[in-house]
Amino acid sequence: MLKMLRQSVIALVALTVITGIIYPLAVTGIARGVFPHKAGGSVIVQNGKAVGSSLIGQPFSDPKYFWSRPSATSPEPYNGAASSGSNLGPTNPVLLKAVQERIAALRAADPGNTRPVPVDLVTASGSGLDPDISPAAAYYQAARVARTRGLTLEQVDGLIARFTSGRWLGVLGDPRVNVVQLNLALDSLAGSSTK
Repeated sequence: MLKMLRQSVIALVALTVITGIIYPLAVTGIARGVFPHKAGGSVIVQNGKAVGSSLIGQPFSDPKYFWSRPSATSPEPYNGAASSGSNLGPTNPVLLKAVQERIAALRAADPGNTRPVPVDLVTASGSGLDPDISPAAAYYQAARVARTRGLTLEQVDGLIARFTSGRWLGVLGDPRVNVVQLNLALDSLAGSSTK
């Protein structure tokens, strides 16, 4: 009995050291060596200051910015420590009410826009942290952003095209637009056009 207990404790300690210390350090070291930007959180730095991450969405509600996909994390939106979806089914009245409120907010911000609202502007992703929207969701907001910033629609459409990423290897995933990077480029464009 004592021999089995000793072997169990040795196995526990050995596996704890291997899987809890050696393996995570090795994976982290390899990631930092091979993919340093991604391993560091894909932080976006401007003027020496971290302004966001290209991997985690941020809330935008000002009409002069493109709005992100809604977040279902709690206790606040886009909480990287609490990644989760809403887990509400498509017929759930709470989800339907939230979608209707989001549509109303988009319509209020751009009353002249009568096109159908893209689904990714009114529903959260599975993680609640999605930094990207579909090109359709970006183009849906383009006229509002151009008008509030005093830019031409062609300038804004050009930025959307520039920040649209295609399918991985040409076949996997969907085209997408990173909202944080697009909004930062908008700020730079607006800043350079006012000089």
